[in-house]
Amino acid sequence: MKKILFIFALLFVICSPFAAAEETDAAAEEPLPNIQFELRDYDGIQLDTGTFIPVMNTTEVSTQNCPEGFKTMFIATNDMYMEEVNVIPKDTVFYGRVEDLHEPVIGTNGSMKIRIVKMVYPDGFEVPVRGYIYSNNNNILGGEMAPPEKYVRMPHYQTRYYALTLQLRPGRERKMGVHTTLRAGENKLIILTDPVWITHTMTN
Repeated sequence: MKKILFIFALLFVICSPFAAAEETDAAAEEPLPNIQFELRDYDGIQLDTGTFIPVMNTTEVSTQNCPEGFKTMFIATNDMYMEEVNVIPKDTVFYGRVEDLHEPVIGTNGSMKIRIVKMVYPDGFEVPVRGYIYSNNNNILGGEMAPPEKYVRMPHYQTRYYALTLQLRPGRERKMGVHTTLRAGENKLIILTDPVWITHTMTN
C-alpha cells in the first residue's frame, strides 16, 4: 500500500509542470481584447498666403543701429479665430530678423524689411512661419523720398482773374534722408507669404 501511494505522489510531482505549461499555452492563444480609445481629431486649419496678423513690436528696430540679421520679436495683440477655432491665441510670440537694410542717402530715407520665421504659442509650442511685417511698398519699411532741399517760385497765370501769381514748387535737389525706426509698442501687421498649416490649438 505504501508503494502505491509513493508511485501516485511521484506521478503528481512529475506531471504538474506539464499541466502548468499547457495552461500558459492556452492563455497565450486567447485573443487580446479590442480596446477602443477616444482619439483627438487632428484635422488642421490652413492660414492662406496673404493672411494678416495684428502684432505689437517689443523692441526698437532702426536702420541707424540695427544690422542685417538683427533679431526681432512681436506679440499677437488679439485672439485669431478661424472656423470657430482659436488658431493664434493672444500673446503668441512671433520671431523674425532684419533683412535688405539700406542706410539713408540724399533724397531717400533709410529702409529695411523684417522677415518673420516662426511663432511660439503661450504654452511653448512652435510653428514655422514665412511672412513679413507689412507695408504697402512691397513690405519695405521706410525708403520714402526725402523732402526738397528748397522750393522754387514759379509764375502762374490765372485766366479767371487775369492775374499773375507766384507758386512755390519743389526744386530738383532733395535733403539727406533720415533713418527709419520701428518703435517698441508700435502696432503692425504680419502678412503671410506662404500658407501655414495649424494643427495645434490651445484650450482654456
